[in-house]
Amino acid sequence: MTLTHCDSSGAASMVDIADKPVTTREARAAARVTMSASTLQAIEENGLKKGDVLATARIAGIQAAKKCSDLIPLCHPLALSKVAVEFALDKNANAVNIEAYCKLAGRTGVEMEALTAASVAALTVIDMCKALDMGMVIDGVCLLEKSGGRRGHYVRENT
Repeated sequence: MTLTHCDSSGAASMVDIADKPVTTREARAAARVTMSASTLQAIEENGLKKGDVLATARIAGIQAAKKCSDLIPLCHPLALSKVAVEFALDKNANAVNIEAYCKLAGRTGVEMEALTAASVAALTVIDMCKALDMGMVIDGVCLLEKSGGRRGHYVRENT
């Protein structure tokens, strides 16, 4: 298998997508932040001094998806048509589950944008709650699904 971001000499390079067809591209990614039960309760009750944790993390994730090409050197700047970031509180695991969704009509996929959105949303949860809980952990950052493009539809198994 040849990596697409390397030229013939092995140097990193941006992939030329000019001749690729425009198709609808979608991706979903996940992340999880585990924490103490009291921190999760504070998030649920909107009881933090910094404000609404999930609303702030949602906006941060959306902004991150739009800035992905500024953060990851070989990503193309994309005209995203949709970015959504959703949260589910898991009281059994004392965790916030995060799912990000990105969509566009374009020549390259939106997997990195969805992964960046989920990751930055998770980081924002930690930033908003660190005064209560320095032991929070981000894990489970992964691509859940992607569609569009030459490689077709991918769905992560065991999600």
